[in-house]
Amino acid sequence: MDMLMFQLQRTDSTPLYKQLYSEIKHAIISGKISVGAKLPSKRKLAEFLDISQTTVELSYSQLVAEGFIESRARKGFYALPVEELAYLDVQQDEPQAAAAPVEYTFDFNPAKIDTQSFPFSTWRKIAKEVLDEMNHGLLLSGHPQGDESLRREISRYLFASRGVLCDTDQIIIGSGTEQLMPLLIRLLDKQVLFGFENPGYALTHSIFDHYDRKAVPVTVEEDGISVAELEALNVDIAYVTPSHQFPTGAVLSATKRAQLLNWAAAAPQRFIIEDDYDSEFRYTSRPIPALQSMDRSGRVIYLSTFSKSLMPSLRIAYMVLPKSLLRAYQQTFLHYSSSVPRIDQQLVAEFMEHGHFSRHLNRMRKLYKKKLEHLTAALQEFAPAVKISGEQAGMHIVLTVQTPLTETELVELAKRSKIRVFGLSSYDVRATTAVPPQIVLGFGGLSETEITEGIAKLMECWKIA
Repeated sequence: MDMLMFQLQRTDSTPLYKQLYSEIKHAIISGKISVGAKLPSKRKLAEFLDISQTTVELSYSQLVAEGFIESRARKGFYALPVEELAYLDVQQDEPQAAAAPVEYTFDFNPAKIDTQSFPFSTWRKIAKEVLDEMNHGLLLSGHPQGDESLRREISRYLFASRGVLCDTDQIIIGSGTEQLMPLLIRLLDKQVLFGFENPGYALTHSIFDHYDRKAVPVTVEEDGISVAELEALNVDIAYVTPSHQFPTGAVLSATKRAQLLNWAAAAPQRFIIEDDYDSEFRYTSRPIPALQSMDRSGRVIYLSTFSKSLMPSLRIAYMVLPKSLLRAYQQTFLHYSSSVPRIDQQLVAEFMEHGHFSRHLNRMRKLYKKKLEHLTAALQEFAPAVKISGEQAGMHIVLTVQTPLTETELVELAKRSKIRVFGLSSYDVRATTAVPPQIVLGFGGLSETEITEGIAKLMECWKIA
């Protein structure tokens, strides 16, 4: 792409890298930088704007972290579609470049976690042990699929908590689902048709398109993805979140679990990608076993992450490949190195091995259950105008609101009151707006007091008594 003249104010108190980051972000949102456009190299942009390469590098790093651009090895930086940002609050009818960022008083973002209850002292102690001068090996590249110690702990944990049966060599460690999914897509035949849940996780939808793979939306019903629609559309690979569907909160019924596994076993090219993103947090009964634990045909590819159970910034996810795909993976990605730093891998492995992870999950499960109880109690006051669904698990619920207002109007009214909520249709590729409107509320990042006050304020701005 040609150089863009970004307006950087050297006398401004805002650091130059933040100004550059903001200018590029708004250029992508407004379409001045088109999807797929290659950005100037750090050196060229630094020379053109007469700034340091470090300034450009900091800006690019932040844009990569937020998903506005991606770094392609030995090729450079490229602009991503805005819809790849799973939680970006973009109103289509407003001029984005001119919009000032909103400082939310109450942020019901479903991606947020509780940051106040993390066991920092334990983590610090383990970090000191890992960062010992005798651990010279950690300075070298490890196993391309991830350190065996971490894969071993993940295997044990998955068997105990999710019923997942796997050997350590079936596990691939990666820096997030968005890094593992492209590897998986490249492993499968280019001609296969992917089917993804609709509404569903926006980032995943865009990955298929970004890597030029054929993909179609498949309707999510009250008890999960429509297996009949998978059949009718001739889908080969189904991407599902069966334990707690995002964003509807639906749990795949026992009947549909059997139907889905039978569907996959009926043709040799069929597979199920099971994204078990927040299965640790279930509140109404025992955890539902993973689909992979029921699979007798080797058709389920299991994905999960530590983003909800530990922290999003850790950037560690993992994939369990069926043995039928393992050899092809190892041959295809023979020369790849693990994208997760070995020190981080060792930290998590030690944290799990000594029981800290299980204890942390137990504490957080109780904490999130109390937050959910506060949320449902606060909303109960406004029944039947407000109906709750998807509360069996996870860290978000869905509200169905009996109101003459539209979903867009509800989201905008909340925004004006500095409350961040999300319309269910924002996760729907068909942009279907439900009547009555439905709103997604995350509660993980708010305190119990903030939840109670936030709901009262939200109902007030919606004029629901």
